[in-house]
Amino acid sequence: MAKVTLKNVVKRYGSVAVVNDLSIEIQDKEFAVLVGSSGCGKSTALRMIAGLETITSGEIYIGDTLVNDMAPKDRDIAMVFQNYALYPHMNVRENMGFGLKIRKLSEAEIDARVQEAADILGLNELLERKPKELSGGQRQRVAVGRAIVRKPKVFLFDEPLSNLDAKLRVAMRAEISKLHRRLGATMIYVTHDQVEAMTMADRIFIMNKGVVQQSGAPMEVYAQPVNRFVAGFIGSPAMNFFDARLVNEAGQLFIDGGSFRVAMPEAFRANLVAHAGKEVVFGVRPEDIALHQPGADVGSTISARAEVVELLGSEIFAHLSCDAHALVARMAVPKQPIGVGETIQIDFNMANMHVFDKNTSDAIV
Repeated sequence: MAKVTLKNVVKRYGSVAVVNDLSIEIQDKEFAVLVGSSGCGKSTALRMIAGLETITSGEIYIGDTLVNDMAPKDRDIAMVFQNYALYPHMNVRENMGFGLKIRKLSEAEIDARVQEAADILGLNELLERKPKELSGGQRQRVAVGRAIVRKPKVFLFDEPLSNLDAKLRVAMRAEISKLHRRLGATMIYVTHDQVEAMTMADRIFIMNKGVVQQSGAPMEVYAQPVNRFVAGFIGSPAMNFFDARLVNEAGQLFIDGGSFRVAMPEAFRANLVAHAGKEVVFGVRPEDIALHQPGADVGSTISARAEVVELLGSEIFAHLSCDAHALVARMAVPKQPIGVGETIQIDFNMANMHVFDKNTSDAIV
């Protein structure tokens, strides 16, 4: 296996920079996920690593080898595509072994590698079937098996689960994660689905407009987003944002949103005091909003009107309004159901709140 390094990589189409000065290092045996919305440059970055796209400038290394001008077949990578890319006239065994046949490996070696991959992925009963006889999930496992038999230095996955239904996506996420642990392989995975990124990655790279906004362990990025874009992209439902003013009164800092006013924890004073009197953006995640408990004095209780209540079994998504502000709360199912149109009292968990500079969108806390 090998690490993958991109140094100041740029990809332009005419005057448009799809990938802009991308510098990342993916460690040997790491499961790295490039995540972002459509058009952010993540798939282009993956295709440049694979050699399927030329780079405008910069350097790409696989291990210690500069691969800028190296053909895809010589880079010792294997790629799994969104559309499976199986040969319809070949059965599963032939599809999995075709790349090895092109490389002129012996029939015995091809059979051994195909059998090993089939054992890992549970494909033994499907080896004689054609792709048209397989379900979407089975086709995806064959595509992964075709990558495994190559025993490459690096596995590349380009949105491999996008065509599967929700239940199969969950199952295949687990399969690919187990495969990574079993093979100890370097894997680079591209997705627009932040749930896939959070559940699968050792490290995630969040991209927007061709630039990595933040990288880190999933929970690190979730808990400490560096800017408003990252905060809004990671998390489901998305973080609630409010235009507000930071107020300093008698030594106490408050977030004043006009329709609500909440006290800031003293622990954040050092970060925030220089911004007192300024316009900021206040952020709170849906799971950090709870129904107010009578008798509790947390300094952050506000009134809100229930507009829509979505029951999801063990929890609810409550869509609330507080005058001009709309917010979503993710809570355990309350003992007393919340009725649409009802005014309720809610508390913010201020220990987990976020504040962003209104001009730069960078995180202050």
